[in-house]
Amino acid sequence: MAKGRFRGVILETFVDYLTHAKEAIKTEQKALELLIAQLDQRFVTACQLIENCQGRVVVTGMGKSGLIGRKIAATFASTGTPAFFMHPGEAGHGDLGMLVKGDVLLGISNSGESDEIRMLLPVVKQLGIPLISISRDGRGMLPKSADVALTLGASEEACPLGLAPTSSTTATLALGDALAVALVHSKHFTSEDFALSHPAGALGRKLLTQVKDLMHMDNLPVVNEHATLNEALFSMTGGRLGMTVVTNQHQQVVGVFTDGDLRRSLARQQALNTPIYEVMSTNPKTVQPHMRASDALTFMNAQKINQVLIINDDQSLAGILTLHELLHAGVS
Repeated sequence: MAKGRFRGVILETFVDYLTHAKEAIKTEQKALELLIAQLDQRFVTACQLIENCQGRVVVTGMGKSGLIGRKIAATFASTGTPAFFMHPGEAGHGDLGMLVKGDVLLGISNSGESDEIRMLLPVVKQLGIPLISISRDGRGMLPKSADVALTLGASEEACPLGLAPTSSTTATLALGDALAVALVHSKHFTSEDFALSHPAGALGRKLLTQVKDLMHMDNLPVVNEHATLNEALFSMTGGRLGMTVVTNQHQQVVGVFTDGDLRRSLARQQALNTPIYEVMSTNPKTVQPHMRASDALTFMNAQKINQVLIINDDQSLAGILTLHELLHAGVS
């Protein structure tokens, strides 16, 4: 009986957790809807200020606003807008030297009255640094001092005490993302540009790795089109790729002889002195060296092949790429 009551208590508590969680998310959803209603010409002006910035976007904020500011700065930096975070407390003790003419300062304070940021404002004005503020409304010292005052709206915090920054930080983060995304469009920032700032990640590998980075180039199994089947077998065995490439007198690829072609030749009882051009496969599947490795993988999967020839513009052989190399490189 006690065990049953214990299970009942656990179930009741679990349902209560879900109820509060859903209420919190709905409250934050309302904050985002309120934020959308706040977007107007001020947002456009802020984007233009950032896009025309000759330096960096310097983001600052204290406490939870600072944590959100770090994420906003990181998003800017990874999407083509040079940016970094400056701690307002440390700025008042020397780090304000990070801020130079040509920069834009993005200050975040939900109340607009952060003491640490207020202390910096006279110097910011003296340096002639454009200031964009993010706050709940336009009544604080920060938005009143800003060149562009972006507001979130007076949303209700999801915290039941109304104290912990929850809905306000969610809206601030969303507004920072909105700025970054708008700038991605205006700057025509591409996936290749994104990959350049993410070379160590899976996405960077996928976007930056090209076929030429993974293909076999040394001791490639190649025979002339007038070679015999026997010579092709020796070439295939030495190459250990399950194939040999057939070229003409100009070193251009004209065909390929694979394990499948060998089985078909044996089934037809072809003589070992048969010219390879009689039993090779013509029009082999090929790609070029500068193709993305991830695109080559997609191509090979679609064609259901384990190797592909890498061909130069003059139709000469540049290398051979296998499915094993692609999967090992993790470009899928």
